[in-house]
Amino acid sequence: MGAGTIRQHRRRIAATFAGACGALVALVQAAPAQAWGFYAHGVTGEIALANISPESRRAMNRLFAAEALLGTPDCALSTITEASVWPDCVRRDYWRWGYTAAWHYQTEPITEEYDARKNCGGGSCVSAQISRNHRILADESLPANVRLEALAFMVHFAGDIHMPLHSGDLGDRGGNDRTASYGIVPGMNLHWIWDGPLAERAITAARPALVRRYSAAERAELGGGGPADWGRESWQIAREFIYPRAFGCDPCEGDLPDETALTQDDIAASIPIAERRVTQAGLRIARLLDEAFAPGPLPQPERR
Repeated sequence: MGAGTIRQHRRRIAATFAGACGALVALVQAAPAQAWGFYAHGVTGEIALANISPESRRAMNRLFAAEALLGTPDCALSTITEASVWPDCVRRDYWRWGYTAAWHYQTEPITEEYDARKNCGGGSCVSAQISRNHRILADESLPANVRLEALAFMVHFAGDIHMPLHSGDLGDRGGNDRTASYGIVPGMNLHWIWDGPLAERAITAARPALVRRYSAAERAELGGGGPADWGRESWQIAREFIYPRAFGCDPCEGDLPDETALTQDDIAASIPIAERRVTQAGLRIARLLDEAFAPGPLPQPERR
C-alpha cells in the first residue's frame, strides 16, 4: 500500500469515526425531548400496570373511556403509558395549562434541612399535587373526565418526584444551571443528564427487566412512604450523591463550580441509583392506584 493510499485510508477512518461520534452526540442531545417525559415516565407506568390489581385495571380502563371529554386531542390519554406523559404534553399549550408548570418539581436549598412545606405556596409543588390528585381520583362522586385528568397528573408527578433533581437545589433550579458533559458528550446540564440519558441507560441495562410483576417482598422493600418522604429521598440523593459526585466536593462546604463533566466511573456509579428510583416510582404508583380505586373512605391529605 503506497503512502498516498495509506493517507486516504486514514482519512476515511477518521471521517467514519467523526461521523459515528457526531451521531452519538446528536442522539444523546436529542434526549431532553424524550427524557423522563417519554421513556422513564412510560416505564414507571408500565411497572405500575404490571403490579396493580385486576379491579384497579378495570376501573382505570373505565376512566379512559372519558378521554374525549378532556378536550386535548393532541395529547392522547387512553392508556397508563399515555397518562404518564400527558401532563408534559398538555403543558406545551401554555395558555391553557401553563399554571401547572410548578407542579412538576419542588427544589429546596441543599445546604439546609429538608422541609416538604417549603417552596410549595398554595400547594403548587409536586408533593402536594400527588396527594391532591390522588384524592380527586378516589372520589367517585366526581365526573369521569375530572378523575381521569387527576389520574394522569398523579401518575406523572409520582414519577417526577422520584427523579432526584426534581428535588434538587433551589439555587441552580435542580441542576438546570450547571453545565455538564455526559462522558464524551458536551453541552448538557446536570438535570438534563439525570432526566434523560442516565435514566435511559439504567432502564435498558437493568437485569432482570424493570417492567415485571414484583414479589410482595420486593414491593415492601422498594415501596412505602408518601409524597413528602419521596421528595426527601430525592433531595438526599441530590445532596449526598449527585452534587458531590459531579463536582468532587461537598455542596454544603462552599460554592460549586458552574461546569463539570461526568466520567464513565461517575456514570457507572449513578446507574443503580437511577434504576432504583424508576422502580420505586412504578411500584408506588401501583399502590396509589390500588388505594384510589379501593372501596372505602377517601384518602386523607398527607401531613406536611
